[in-house]
Amino acid sequence: MPGPMARRIDVTGAGGVRLAAWEFGDPPKTDRADPAGRADPPGRADRTHDLPGVLLLHGLMGRASHWAPTARWLSARHRAVALDQRGHGRSDKPPRAAYTREAYVGDVEAALEQLRLGPAVLVGHAMGALTAWQLAAKRPDLVRGLIICDMRASALGAASQHTWTEWFRAWPVPFATLADVRKWFGEDDPWVERPNPARGEFYAEVMAESPDGWRPVFDPETMLRSRETWVYDAHWEELAQVRCPTLVVRGLDGELGRAEAQEMVRVLPDGQYAEVADAGHLVHYDQPEAWRAAIEPFLDTLRDA
Repeated sequence: MPGPMARRIDVTGAGGVRLAAWEFGDPPKTDRADPAGRADPPGRADRTHDLPGVLLLHGLMGRASHWAPTARWLSARHRAVALDQRGHGRSDKPPRAAYTREAYVGDVEAALEQLRLGPAVLVGHAMGALTAWQLAAKRPDLVRGLIICDMRASALGAASQHTWTEWFRAWPVPFATLADVRKWFGEDDPWVERPNPARGEFYAEVMAESPDGWRPVFDPETMLRSRETWVYDAHWEELAQVRCPTLVVRGLDGELGRAEAQEMVRVLPDGQYAEVADAGHLVHYDQPEAWRAAIEPFLDTLRDA
């Protein structure tokens, strides 16, 4: 769950699904310009609504709280909101038929409109990045900038989906303790090439205690259903339809290769490229300071535009 600086706002997504959005930022403070320390004048508490909006979208199996470090520094100069997407975090987990690309995109469209965030910068990781650029192509009026974090535009195919299916089956659930979660995902998971404590922490954040131990807050079968709605298709055409400035970010050890990332930048009408060293797929979680250094200059250009 997001930390104490996040305020929950319920949003109604596509098909009436209830989504949890989390707005980050300090509570209203006294006016620093007032030496007497008098309280903010009426309406000052709503000053965050005058700031440029940023909506953060996690990837498959993620949750809004994974964005907490990013959202907190963003909130100094932006209205920063992270969304628990359908089937994830504290949002509703509707029947499997609801996990379509159109539903995920519709959810973000609804969130931007109900939160009055647009035109916003969308920051998406993996599947969240795909959702972001699909929405940017569909509703350019709602998106003024886009950051794509470690998401491929190429089709991944049936072999990839099979690998994921087998990976879920390998999870030793339930885990007896959170320490077991951290150790398995950070060290023992066959997908881990070398110990990665950040990866262990990432997955610990999506576990909840049940009577027999710790289990994911999502249904793995639902995750596979969500993934199969995009894994067989290429997404270059929609990428080429994104008109707003877009930054493509990859971790050097992530899933998006340099050649494909640079081709994505070439296909984008207004694309830029950045990479983060010593980072895998979970770029923003592995290397939060380097991630900030990679995206902050791009955000500054959008503020100054």
